[in-house]
Amino acid sequence: MNTAERAEVGPASGINAQRGAALALLAFAQLIYSLDINIVFVALPEIGTGLGFSGQTLQWVVSAYMVLCGGFLLFGGRAADLIGQRRMFIFALWLYALSSLAGGFATSPGIIVAARAVQGVGAAFLFPATLSLVNRLFAEGPERNRALAVWGGAGASGLSIGALAGGFLTATWGWPAIFYVNVVLAGIAILATFFVIPSDPKRQQRRSFDLPGALTVTAGATLLVFALIEGPEIGWGASRVIAALVLSGVFLIVFAVIEAHSADPLMPLRLFGNRSLVAGMTITFLYMGTFGALPYFLTVLFQNVQGLNALQTGWAFLIPSIAIVVGTQAGERLARRASIRTTLIIGMILGAVGTVLLVPGANADSIYLAIVPGLIVSGIGQGIVWTGMWIAAASGVHHDEQGVASGMASTTLSVGNSIGLATLIAISNRHVGGSEGDSLRAAVADGIQLAFWLAAAGILVSLVAAFALPIKAKESI
Repeated sequence: MNTAERAEVGPASGINAQRGAALALLAFAQLIYSLDINIVFVALPEIGTGLGFSGQTLQWVVSAYMVLCGGFLLFGGRAADLIGQRRMFIFALWLYALSSLAGGFATSPGIIVAARAVQGVGAAFLFPATLSLVNRLFAEGPERNRALAVWGGAGASGLSIGALAGGFLTATWGWPAIFYVNVVLAGIAILATFFVIPSDPKRQQRRSFDLPGALTVTAGATLLVFALIEGPEIGWGASRVIAALVLSGVFLIVFAVIEAHSADPLMPLRLFGNRSLVAGMTITFLYMGTFGALPYFLTVLFQNVQGLNALQTGWAFLIPSIAIVVGTQAGERLARRASIRTTLIIGMILGAVGTVLLVPGANADSIYLAIVPGLIVSGIGQGIVWTGMWIAAASGVHHDEQGVASGMASTTLSVGNSIGLATLIAISNRHVGGSEGDSLRAAVADGIQLAFWLAAAGILVSLVAAFALPIKAKESI
């Protein structure tokens, strides 16, 4: 990064205490984003009973969030670059607060699904704005790596803390509490932003928004995630799944053509020449298709196999949450002493070993303590990879394009989660149908064990992407 660019960044050279407060707020916002992904899982049975969902429609409390989040991430990333990262950060938090309030007051399935959809849009704006702020405020290299470790610790642990919070809030105050808590958290973050996040820098030149590109990529990504979620539920041969896949392909092809000929593209295709970014995107895809699917199967194991209630299930996620936080900090230290590639390889190997260790503790007769060693080792590996993959995705990207780079990486994160979770659920549930009582518990446990084996294999596949990274991280843009 040259001198002029450092001057434009400005706040990166400010008072340490102020920048520390800014990082704390960005980590807090990332915690809000991450816990909201899983916080509804534990509360789903109560939501379904309370609002009269059918078995086929209850999944949309989760799916509406995932579809809209996955579809709008790239749009949100570019908006952060062009409109301003702090402005989009505040706007996203407002969407979270208002949609969560609507979700808590919901009296019918339609209202709560709509609220979750708006939450998904808020998430799509919040994630890239938060990540690009971290990358703008902290210089590339050890300083940014430390910041990403803090930010990553909040984000990665939030996936498990979501289940813990969901269980506690549901058991104590009922399912609306999982929505009301977001109103409080987002409100705190909005107020704090005006005190600790520096204003967006003035743009030296006006740039167009590339509306055709934004519309086509948002439509294509939304339809793709919709098809990936609906396919396992209603069948890949269903007309609406096929139509969604075909239309998604058409929109994404049109988007690529638009970007290739646009003077000011939404997603500059030259970014694909950044080897670190492409490898980081590949790793985020595989990460959420493997590590990201584990909380779902652990929830099923704790509740449907081991018979834990909502509160007990929440507490069961405390150990992996702590392990993930430890892993993110270990990832930063490894990245400081070795290369990002080495850091990711170590994390992936630990993650794969830990996921395999989950298998013996996932049988029908096992107790919680039997799975703890796997939760610890897998959690540490998960935290190391989470920190390393975001360092890789941000390396060598100009700060004016951090938003779109973050959007690109987080889009693969969302799509990877949809594909991985859908695939693992479909495979793990293939022998469950028709079983009852103890035989049902045994069948579910066998399916979970198979899912753990496949997740471990997928983690090892991501080693290929890690080896594609440069041996030494770039120190300047």
